[in-house]
Amino acid sequence: MTDAETHKKKMQKIQAEHRARTREAVDPRRALVLVHTGDGKGKSSSAFGVIVRALGWGKRVGVVQFIKGKWKTGERQFFDKLKEGVDWHTMGDGFTWDTQDKDQDTRAAQAAFSRAESMMASGEYDLVVLDEINIAMRYDYLAIDAVIAGLESRADRTSVILTGRDARPELIDYADLVSEMVEIKHPYKSGIKAQRGIDF
Repeated sequence: MTDAETHKKKMQKIQAEHRARTREAVDPRRALVLVHTGDGKGKSSSAFGVIVRALGWGKRVGVVQFIKGKWKTGERQFFDKLKEGVDWHTMGDGFTWDTQDKDQDTRAAQAAFSRAESMMASGEYDLVVLDEINIAMRYDYLAIDAVIAGLESRADRTSVILTGRDARPELIDYADLVSEMVEIKHPYKSGIKAQRGIDF
């Protein structure tokens, strides 16, 4: 058997297995919960990519940003230009090491989650992104039980993406999909400043 024939036979086997799995897969009774976590970059960026995908299918999207303050980012400027399709709320006061005020950070996180709960339960959104909410839970600004209760109360049509480092084990167990970004190399550790259009 030639290399080409061996390769074709291998690919035919993989194709048959894939088609069998696809036939057996079912639609869930409700939309999904996705978690993007880990110490590598790209957690929020990946979520914003899913937003673009959802918008491509004419879906309605909501974003609630925890932690991140009012500083300009490329993604916010881009989605603001669309004028429709994305309901965006930046409700954090900035990075925790800048605010240095746990009470204020807790109030901000709880206000942001109250907004998020309303959006998730409303039935108006196909996708809600809770950006950096894992950080709010890591610092105990939000209780994991309250977050899971909010996810449980979401409308059946509403998928939710939760981003940020150090996702709680309970959230990982609850979610349908968990992706971990692993840092291999980072320019900041070589003394390179964050780059507009790449990092923000």
